[in-house]
Amino acid sequence: MIELKTAAEIDKMAVTGAFVARTLATLAGEAEPGVDLMQLEHRARALIADSGAVSCYWDYSPSFGRGPFRNVICLSVNDGVLHGLPRSYVLRDGDVLTMDFAVTIDGWAADSAVTVVVGDSNDPADTALVESTRRALAAGIAAAVPGNHLGDISAAIGVVAAADGYAVNTDFGGHGIGRTMHEDPHVPNRGKPGRGLLLAPGMTLALEPWWGRGTNQLVVDADGWTLRSADGSNTAHSEHTIAVTEDGPRVLTAVAD
Repeated sequence: MIELKTAAEIDKMAVTGAFVARTLATLAGEAEPGVDLMQLEHRARALIADSGAVSCYWDYSPSFGRGPFRNVICLSVNDGVLHGLPRSYVLRDGDVLTMDFAVTIDGWAADSAVTVVVGDSNDPADTALVESTRRALAAGIAAAVPGNHLGDISAAIGVVAAADGYAVNTDFGGHGIGRTMHEDPHVPNRGKPGRGLLLAPGMTLALEPWWGRGTNQLVVDADGWTLRSADGSNTAHSEHTIAVTEDGPRVLTAVAD
């Protein structure tokens, strides 16, 4: 079931989204060589506690994970791309770090992810990969207008990946969001224009293009959560929570100017 949100409810989601955006910006600024991933996890916990937010990840137990997550942010490094279980790992210059963060405030959820290259030693191929997911996210958002179909969003994302030479995995993608982190519908990162659900004002979605420099196949770490590229190639992931409105797409997790 897909719940259409009122303008007032979307405004409440935007409050949550602003906190999510601020948190990710803070952590991105602190993700430097020599910083342990667990420092970022505990920083996120402190920010949540100070804001009165509630983590969507703590005790999260979906069918694809192993037991409760028991952390508040997904931290994935290099070939890790999704559901990265925080662990003791000291960041190095040139590491590709993805941070995926979701909370609720006053019962309304927002979800966003960013990928950053740590330090100064940027491999141009990693920079291109990260930028590809960001441009794909912008293309997917632009397609999220009333009268379009879900397939138009998926196709817009997939076109960018194909043009840039990246393979797309459709097992994990975007999703509906609102009162909980994961709601209907599933939003694949590849699709056909004009197909699928008709988009209507009040729909709220988390769009999240992700892919790697090599294969689109994934393997699961021994921790039962962290998903990595099967060939060990570096990966990237960009995500925003958006609302479909009569005036066009509204990004709810954008960093304030």
